[in-house]
Amino acid sequence: MEFIPEIGLELLNGWLPLALFYSIFGIMLISFPKTVVARLYDRSGWTKTQRNLSVFGKLFIFSWLFLVIFAPLTFSRGTFVLGLSVYLMGLAGMVVALLNYKDAPIDQPVTAGLYKISRNPQQVTILIAFLGISLMVGSWLAVIILGIGAFFAHVRVLAEERSCLEHYGASYASYMEEVPRYFLFF
Repeated sequence: MEFIPEIGLELLNGWLPLALFYSIFGIMLISFPKTVVARLYDRSGWTKTQRNLSVFGKLFIFSWLFLVIFAPLTFSRGTFVLGLSVYLMGLAGMVVALLNYKDAPIDQPVTAGLYKISRNPQQVTILIAFLGISLMVGSWLAVIILGIGAFFAHVRVLAEERSCLEHYGASYASYMEEVPRYFLFF
């Protein structure tokens, strides 16, 4: 791993796993009913501060995207195999979490599948996939930027949970008591 990888426009850069990730994500969203996608992106219960912090956090994610798109995949390093494994685990988890979300009744909180062990499996699995890409390009800077972006994603999660609590009431409050925010902790 190096702090800043060589940047350049190459065929075998970090854009490859990103393209696969966003292709799968996009195809899934296109195939979902519009009501599911609308619920997924509903920000109506967010405060102005939460919206602003979310936008600020996206700046870090865009910085991360820029870095990994132009950073070469490091096939010769051991971190590539580890990164690929982490990436595939995150990608598979994201697919499962989105399918669980799609199959949930629109008027109830999502509590089935991965949502039985985490209130936010989409956020966690996306972060895992992106960590895998950071390892595949072998950049500590990518890991650090992603970590900062994860902090702002946490702010986003808090806003989403507050919104769900307002929308679903006691059923979501009970769900919050039973299921941790991020898989095995918190």
